[in-house]
Formats: sequence, structure tokens, C-alpha cells
Amino acid sequence: MRSTDDFLIFFHLIEQGSFSKAADLVGLTKSVVSKRITRLEQELGVQLIYRTTRKLTLTEAGEVFFSHAREVYYSVQNAEQAMSGLGESLTGTIRISVPTISGELILPKAIAEFSAKYPDIHIDMDLDNRFVDIVAEGFDLAIRTGALPDSSFIARRLVDAHWVICGAPDYFARCGIPKAPSELIQHNCLAYSYQETGAQEWLFKGADKPCTVKVNGNFTTNNASALRRAALFGQGLVYVPKVLVAEDLKAGTLIEVLQEQVAKCLGIYAIYPYTRHQPIKVKLFIEHLYQCYQKHLEKF
Repeated sequence: MRSTDDFLIFFHLIEQGSFSKAADLVGLTKSVVSKRITRLEQELGVQLIYRTTRKLTLTEAGEVFFSHAREVYYSVQNAEQAMSGLGESLTGTIRISVPTISGELILPKAIAEFSAKYPDIHIDMDLDNRFVDIVAEGFDLAIRTGALPDSSFIARRLVDAHWVICGAPDYFARCGIPKAPSELIQHNCLAYSYQETGAQEWLFKGADKPCTVKVNGNFTTNNASALRRAALFGQGLVYVPKVLVAEDLKAGTLIEVLQEQVAKCLGIYAIYPYTRHQPIKVKLFIEHLYQCYQKHLEKF
């Protein structure tokens, strides 16, 4: 395995643009740095930089190696910051913005377990289905589902959430069980309005690509818990994240249908602003959330 020093020396050389400046940073002489780069090129069998008296220019191979060297540098930096952060006082507040489903299901237990470990950290959780401006509104992180349009934030994937179509046994006794997505037009399909495809557009697997089926029903809501209750009362079918109804499916109070045809699956992420000095308490909290979601994979 190649020494981390090779990556770090190369990173500083390109960042500083000269052998002398890089040598000062890494604590070596200019000649030693030059010899290390020459040896690196010989061992790799490629030229990494073009040397002139005025500047250093990366070759195509050099661009590739530099991208990896940069990752190594930031990994080392993050590791050092994490270790130094262990001496921080684990107190204060973590502000988190969370969509309703997450806030009502997995997170309460996760937060309770975290608070048992770190009782002096206060968790301030705001339940809101809108995409908040994390920085402007002073949040440390947000839980988000699906597409992530803003690349200026770091995203930690917590879990993939599969969606299901289900209804109560007495509903199926009255109205029958749909065998194909096209049969849904004959059913009362209750709509969850908080989804990007639209309340009445249900997503299914197609021959070549996913397709939508337009459904109709006599109830629409942006509250997932209300939608679940309507399904339990036998009002109609719902298309919702499996985690919302996992216990109901297990108990048999709701029954899943069209299992092989349903196509919707969305990632759930912890989103936070990029910072080289992220508080250790936030890092610990995000890692704790990941472990909690992973322990409940069967519900997703």
C-alpha cells in the first residue's frame, strides 16, 4: 500500500505551486521533495507534472492522482479534527429540521437513546415538510427524502425507503384486490399530497422505465398519520412509505398489494452545511442516526 506521505506531499506541491513552499509545509528540504516526486512518477510509471522554471502543470495522470491526494489530505484533516474534538464539552443544542413521518416514527426513539448517552446535549427538533434553508434558519442539519438539488451541502444517506400500496382487510372484502396497476381506477385511492409526483400519480415499474398511473379517491391529505388512519378504517387504498405502516402490515391490520409492481424508493438523508470545523456533537448525532436507521432496515 502506498504511503500516505506520497499523497500529502503531492497535494501540498500542487496547492503551493512550488517545491520550496511545499517543502516548508511538510518539513523537508526542497531537494528531498523533488526526489520524492521523481520516485513517485517512476513507481507509478507515469509523468504527473510538467516542470518549468515558472510553474508546475499537471498532466492528465497528475490530475487523477491529485484528486485522490486531495481526498487523502481532507481525510487526514477530518480524522485529526475528530480526535481533537473528543476533548470538547458535549453540551449545547443541536437544531434539526425533520419531515413529519421521520419525526413521528424512527427519530423519537433515536433521540431518546442519544439523550441517554449525552444528557447535556439539547435536541431541538422542528417538524416541517417544507425544505428549510438550513443556514439562514440556523439549523445544524435536516432530514430529507428523495432528490437533493442543493450540492453545497453534505448528504449522509441513512437508509432507502421503499413505498407500498396497502388497505384494510374489510376494504378488500368489499371492493376486491387489485391484480394490476390498471385496476386501481376501480378503487378508492386515498392520496398523500406531500410527494413530488403528485397526489394522484402513483409510480410503477414499466417494461422499459417507471410509469405513473392516475388514480382517484375521496380523501387527500398532507398528513401521513391521518392517511394511515383512514386506511385502517377501511376507507380505501394508500401509497405510502413502508415504514409508516410496517407494524400494521406485520399485524395484518393492513395488507400490501401490487408488491412486485410498485417502483417508488427514495433515499433518506441527513443534510448539513459543509464546514471543516463541524462540532463533534453534531458528528456523533449523525452517526447515531445512521446506526438507528440501519437497525430498522426491515421496516423500510
